[in-house]
Amino acid sequence: MDFLIVSMLVKYDPKQHDPQANVIDGSGRCYPNCDSTVWLRSCEKEITEPLEGHVIGTIPVWLNGSLLRNGPGSWKVGDMTFQHLFDCSALLHRFAIHNGSVTYQNRFVQTETLKKNNAAQRIVVTEFGTAAVPDPCHSIFDRVSAMFRPESASDNSMISIYPIGDELYTFAETPFVHRINPRTLATEARICVSDYTGVIHHTSHPHVLSNGTVYNLGLGSTKSGPVYQIICFPHGEDMFENAYVKAQIPCRWKLNPGYMHTFGLTENYFVIVEQPLSVSLSEYIKTQVFNQNMSACLKWFDDKPCYFYLVHRQTGELAHKFQSNTFFYMHIINQYEQDDHVVIDICCYKNPEMINSMYLESIMNMQSNPNYAAEFRGRPLRFVLPLSNSSKQTTLQNENGYLGRRQRLMKSMTLSAISARLQQPKLKRSQSDYEDVTFIENNTNATTDDFNFTAKNDKYKPFANLVTLGNTKAEAYQLGGGPIFVHPELLCDLGCETPRINYDRYLAKPYQYFYAISSDVDADNPGTLIKVDVINKTCLTWCEENCFPSEPIFVPSPNAIEEDDGVVLASMIWGGLNENKVGLLVLCAKTMNELGRCMFHTNGPVPKCLHGWYAKDLL
Repeated sequence: MDFLIVSMLVKYDPKQHDPQANVIDGSGRCYPNCDSTVWLRSCEKEITEPLEGHVIGTIPVWLNGSLLRNGPGSWKVGDMTFQHLFDCSALLHRFAIHNGSVTYQNRFVQTETLKKNNAAQRIVVTEFGTAAVPDPCHSIFDRVSAMFRPESASDNSMISIYPIGDELYTFAETPFVHRINPRTLATEARICVSDYTGVIHHTSHPHVLSNGTVYNLGLGSTKSGPVYQIICFPHGEDMFENAYVKAQIPCRWKLNPGYMHTFGLTENYFVIVEQPLSVSLSEYIKTQVFNQNMSACLKWFDDKPCYFYLVHRQTGELAHKFQSNTFFYMHIINQYEQDDHVVIDICCYKNPEMINSMYLESIMNMQSNPNYAAEFRGRPLRFVLPLSNSSKQTTLQNENGYLGRRQRLMKSMTLSAISARLQQPKLKRSQSDYEDVTFIENNTNATTDDFNFTAKNDKYKPFANLVTLGNTKAEAYQLGGGPIFVHPELLCDLGCETPRINYDRYLAKPYQYFYAISSDVDADNPGTLIKVDVINKTCLTWCEENCFPSEPIFVPSPNAIEEDDGVVLASMIWGGLNENKVGLLVLCAKTMNELGRCMFHTNGPVPKCLHGWYAKDLL
């Protein structure tokens, strides 16, 4: 039976939501070029049968496959509303491309959370920022015991899509993934990764190697405390059954493991970047007792450094450790080894305030908040880690030694299995949060209003720059025999998010280009797509008024020679009254000029999506 869900489109009403709005552009809107309602749309009815579109321009005939997308699909359950973007029910989108024509479909991921909520017609499973309605039949002991049952947690896998073997799965930061039919978008199975590896949860962005092996970063538990674990899914049959822990290192704080959305790998190393945004285990216990949502567990230490861990891919041992000043990140662009250095490019922010900015209340009040753009202010930065001057860090060695063997860990409490109360506490901050803390120091003179790039601190003048790699202004210093501090280089003075590269050929290799969407809410066109040349530090852009594209995905052309031989694909939606309109955009990856597009008019609102995957020859 086809699944049908009816919900209301949450409209921005300045009189209702912003009664004290200052008249900034003559209409009370701080960001007149940004339509926040594109994030507030809910799918009212699935499109299960392929919908034919109207092609404008030319779509290359060699482009045959499916662009699959995942993201927030509905804010509503009955009369209740989710309170955070990450809580919305997962919705899949498919653009099937064949011989210059395109069809469109969408369908909700049939998670257990969605089924429970729809059956009750209310929110009965706690999400990241939304409290479930308390069940009067559950005692405090029931709520505490839920910590040890992953099945009681949300399985709303609404972030990304990745292949494992010849199957496609939806991901989020829970222990659950869902296998989907890439042609019909039907949900075929739910897999609990904890059952095979013992991890509490894993990131939304695994790495898929050219040989089919998949790696992901998870959080595990040992008798000595929480650990970061690299999980290997070896290519072949029964990839979940044969999954094992390849490497692990202890978390910096035993009671505050770091929040991880992604990780990196090079030819010889796994790269784990531990930011000082942590999941407080003590606060987590309180969420069980007092029925709070998951975001109440997050704590930000703005006076603590970020750590870069390089873990050897062969031995599983920690090989190098570096530090930098504080920053927050969601996505790593790419990372590689070159001339005895590891280069890692990251989309960085001053702090994690962007997480709070994705609450429903914050989005609806965005137009009266002059600080909203500053909360999303980020820039792509390059860190260069010198290997020849970095000694092995004995204080963080793997407590179990070599972990290349197929080691299973016992299950422990899951951080996503929580109850909640109706109030929505946001992430907590350390006491030093209100001190005047300057953002990361680097070597550029570019500045923006609140993203304070500064020159190198005078305290490093007596020390030699350990970075000897050419064509970079990134630096590294070792102070008095202590840890090595790394200082980044600005790659582009534009906000960049959901970065993508020529993944098949240039993952973990020196590269020149990445593609991204703009994260600058106050830009002349916040829906800009960006191509960044990381060697020449130049940018090309594409934009259209009132158009808000998704994450741009690079697809190489047949017999491609140069890195940017190919096209860039992005789904498109439009602001204002165009909520029943969606499109597929095809750009020349070299010039960022439009080659063609396919337009669809749907029977209901189409929400904005997050991440996706292009499946070649999947028709």
